[in-house]
Amino acid sequence: MYFGALRSQRVKENRHRLNAFAEQSVVLDCDAKVARRYGEVKNMLRKRGRPIPENDIWIAAIALENNLTLVSRDDHFLEVDGLKLKAC
Repeated sequence: MYFGALRSQRVKENRHRLNAFAEQSVVLDCDAKVARRYGEVKNMLRKRGRPIPENDIWIAAIALENNLTLVSRDDHFLEVDGLKLKAC
């Protein structure tokens, strides 16, 4: 999101809006447990020959490790075993 703000035509305004949003949000950590889960998910996808984008593997790992439902339109998340997914 910060990358998008920096690429925008209204960098200062969008950074301010994004900072305000982040201050009101819960940001989940990427710790050793999430990193381990990331490795497991990536390896499972590799074995199946069904890779998904790297950042999405991190997103899936964080959702799995925190027992959360991921809300997404991206069908490739269906490749991740055990991931609770809700389409939007």
